[in-house]
Amino acid sequence: MRARFNKEAIDKLKENEKYIASKEILHKILKEKLKDGKKLFIEIGMGKGEFISNMSYNDRDNIYIGVELCIPVLALAIKKINRFEEEKNIKLDNLFLMSFDALNVGEMLGEFKVDKIYLNFSDPWPKKKHAKRRLTNEKFLNEYRKIMKDDATLEFKTDNRGLFEYSLVSMQNFGFKFIEVYLDLHKTDIPNVVTEYEEKFSRFGPIYKLVVK
Repeated sequence: MRARFNKEAIDKLKENEKYIASKEILHKILKEKLKDGKKLFIEIGMGKGEFISNMSYNDRDNIYIGVELCIPVLALAIKKINRFEEEKNIKLDNLFLMSFDALNVGEMLGEFKVDKIYLNFSDPWPKKKHAKRRLTNEKFLNEYRKIMKDDATLEFKTDNRGLFEYSLVSMQNFGFKFIEVYLDLHKTDIPNVVTEYEEKFSRFGPIYKLVVK
């Protein structure tokens, strides 16, 4: 996802209490927050944050981390999350935001393990030469496995048939077990928190979903 560079917005992002600038700060927060059986969820490639803000709002007892590599997009996300909090008249003190390459997620989380990973509408990188950049490529799956609890799951949604088929093969070859597979998610009655992208583009074709562990 692309966004224009806005220095003022980025400066405000870095001043926001939800933004975590380093793994040291992250570990300190998680040590304080992950008590009394609280669970940890992470969305990689969170975009403008509609999905993870709704998830954290609907599940105030657990901890959510949104990761977005593109800092300008993350700056837009924090503005939308601030507006969301104002509209709901609440403070999402269980939601934190970070910016780093997903290939570093194992290093960033260290000893902390997650209960679920969300991959929503990742860049499909359609050219074959860019396959290694897809977030369901083997090298990314290896990083996800490092941070997953034994019973953790990974949820993946896309509207791109090519990425869906690639992900099926990649995940199977990696050794993940398929728990749920949907070829047209919106024609089912399963609970679904819709992303901003999904809301705009689902009318053009099916939404595919995988749940693996």
